[in-house]
Amino acid sequence: MSYLNLIYHTQNMNRTTLVLGACGQIGTELTLSLRAKYGNNKVIATDIKEPDLIELKEGPFEILDASDARGMRAICEKYNVDTVYHLVAMLSATGEKFPMKAWDLNMQSLLHALELAKEKVIKKIFWPSSIAVFGPTTPKQNTPQQGVMEPSTVYGISKLAGERWCEYYHNKYNVDVRSIRYPGLISWKSQPGGGTTDYAVEIYYKALEEGKYTSFLSEHRTLPMMYMADAIRATMELTEAPLENVKIRSSYNLAGISFDPASIGASIKKIVPGFELNFKPDYREEIAASWPESIDDSQARMDWNWTSKFDLDSMTVDMLTNLRAKLQLS
Repeated sequence: MSYLNLIYHTQNMNRTTLVLGACGQIGTELTLSLRAKYGNNKVIATDIKEPDLIELKEGPFEILDASDARGMRAICEKYNVDTVYHLVAMLSATGEKFPMKAWDLNMQSLLHALELAKEKVIKKIFWPSSIAVFGPTTPKQNTPQQGVMEPSTVYGISKLAGERWCEYYHNKYNVDVRSIRYPGLISWKSQPGGGTTDYAVEIYYKALEEGKYTSFLSEHRTLPMMYMADAIRATMELTEAPLENVKIRSSYNLAGISFDPASIGASIKKIVPGFELNFKPDYREEIAASWPESIDDSQARMDWNWTSKFDLDSMTVDMLTNLRAKLQLS
């Protein structure tokens, strides 16, 4: 190996991955998955608060307000960061209560990361978008990759604006930014954080702890959902895909499972026969009604060979099995 090649190799061996929002629902599991693959010291976890999960402190952890541009830069330079997974956001239901805070957090933190990539401080960004970019005028069934996007929530507006900024920075400054439009995400490892699809996590906890649940969405409100294991795998696969395979620089549609509260209740009853499901729709019903029911993710399947693995029943089995152990239930 030549001297120059040795320097290049050494520099890249020392580069690390940064997770912004590591204590969130996605961030927790993504951080642990990245560390399992690359090693604890290669993945820097950050959040605005100390983690509840002790495993997050088994590697480097830093307190960081992602709206602090100088703080983000300092950590990227301190740890020689190569790739940033930007998972900081105020979600849909919470964002409707605090619209200006949601806009400021969701937008400014993304722009800080894009500027660091533009200046070559970092090399690559993963930033998640959402099905919230779609709106009441979007086709509900098999929603296409490109189509009408007229979001009706501040969360959706910020995600749509973020998509446009990502594509702009790629086209204008050649920033390597990659993105997925997440559907609703379901996980047993971490609690949800104020989203409209949170019922699909809460329902499993309540089924085991109380044997009943009251859904804040109506019985047949179908939404695109995904088990967290599939979402984490998709996130890492896209971020690690060869540059030439990433054709879309706004955000890729991603599909997993589409179901309504009645269907998930029926799936749970196969394992918890006495489970009782009731319905009391609240303000989140209106948000959900503006979103698609199913997603066309053929572009992701074609470009980087994406495929989901979990269906509703296999997810239910995995959720209930792991939650019984987590909650120490017989």
